[in-house]
Amino acid sequence: MAAAFAAIGGKWKLTLLYWLAHGECHFAGLRRRGTPITAKVLAEQLRELEADGLVERVVTGPVPARVLYRLTPYGTTLLPVVEGVRVWGEAHLRHTRGGTAPDPAMSCTDAVV
Repeated sequence: MAAAFAAIGGKWKLTLLYWLAHGECHFAGLRRRGTPITAKVLAEQLRELEADGLVERVVTGPVPARVLYRLTPYGTTLLPVVEGVRVWGEAHLRHTRGGTAPDPAMSCTDAVV
């Protein structure tokens, strides 16, 4: 468990994996999706995911180049975990809100597997 939490623990890592499961994205695009996340924290989380081989950083040209982030084949092995957490989170929101619809800002309704 400790190794798993070291790799995917953190406030944003599972969310980043979820977003990247739906396609590669540049830094600014990820930043816009997670408006409460600061650029510094986003960069840290992406660097850690990259260091663990889950995400790759792809430079698309000469400086200043647009940089894309995407899941590695190894990163895609986490998609069943991400999907399980997503489903549980939706059920948890319904449970804790007495069956009311989840807040759209907290909702991730598209399956990843």
